[in-house]
Amino acid sequence: MISSAISRWGALGAQSRIETYRLLQFSLRQVLAERYGVAAADAVFREAGRLAGRAFAAHLMGPIESLAEYVRKLQATFLEYRIGVLRIEQADLAAGRFVLTVEEDMDCSGLPELEIEICKYDEGFIAGVLEHATGRAYRVTEVDCWCTGERTCRFVAEAEEPA
Repeated sequence: MISSAISRWGALGAQSRIETYRLLQFSLRQVLAERYGVAAADAVFREAGRLAGRAFAAHLMGPIESLAEYVRKLQATFLEYRIGVLRIEQADLAAGRFVLTVEEDMDCSGLPELEIEICKYDEGFIAGVLEHATGRAYRVTEVDCWCTGERTCRFVAEAEEPA
């Protein structure tokens, strides 16, 4: 079912507004947090992001030929789908460690400071994309967020097991 969500949309889909996406995301997160607690809501969002990231990469990215080519294609695809402006600050494929930023992030760019890092879905999404590309599971942690006063969201991705 998740892969069918990536197929093309009707006439209005490409022109949907970010506010609509954020209403869905933040209302769902609030309900989950109130019902099950913040930690459980964060875990659900990470896992949903991981599932979506794997499906996104499988549907749109294809196999990894080289890290440099994969990164170029991923950056272009992030722009095309208006996910954000992706930059890789550090990449060590052998060690399974990446530091990357996403500017103009769909989840939080332009929001007021909230004093919390909110990009839990993005943590999972990035993990899913990396898992698809490398075949290794990743733990991704947001270390800088627009909502904590930064002007970009920065993530550290580390493979859960050595290669």
